[in-house]
Amino acid sequence: MLMKSRYTLAYVLLMTLVVVASNILVQYPLQATLAGINLADILTWGAFTYPVAFLITDLTNRQFGPKAARRVVFAGFVVGVALSFVTAQPRIAIASGSAYLAGQLLDISVFNRLRRMAWWRAPLFGSLVGSLLDTLIFFSFAFAPFFVFFGPNDPFAIDWAPILGVFSTSAPRWISWAIGDFSAKMTVGLVMLLPYGALMNLLKPAPQVPTA
Repeated sequence: MLMKSRYTLAYVLLMTLVVVASNILVQYPLQATLAGINLADILTWGAFTYPVAFLITDLTNRQFGPKAARRVVFAGFVVGVALSFVTAQPRIAIASGSAYLAGQLLDISVFNRLRRMAWWRAPLFGSLVGSLLDTLIFFSFAFAPFFVFFGPNDPFAIDWAPILGVFSTSAPRWISWAIGDFSAKMTVGLVMLLPYGALMNLLKPAPQVPTA
């Protein structure tokens, strides 16, 4: 029990660090160009740090099960919402908190269903579907005109422009932002399999937790 409390506290502190770092780094665009796409228009550094939250959730889930993982997620939620309301507009804060909570809880559910399969399936598919839901909720709540009841629309975000700035097909700018954000999360999610695989033998499931 003492070991579980210590590890859970460590996971909570790590989750808090990731949430704080992501809230800071989301303010800094990625100054680079890829295949003619100006990444500064669609990506911030926060898109690369935020997926680490899924790694922390998955490691907690593997070691102590879904209940402990949810506690870690809720701790991160409290910190994230508090920071968002201090540093951003209410609509962005609502979108950020809703997306984080829904995405992380979905990750926990998917991970738990797949934990008995090949070691990489649970963390990979959990983080991918969680990231997808996170992206859909955040960008919809934050920018889609339908959710104007959360706050005023951003004219620049809903203005139509070529998708990713290079395709002939146009869409509201927030669609390109969502595509870029999810692409980064998906890439980092794949990379996060490396530390998960390295740590899974060290952080073995507790006796009461089903083995992965």
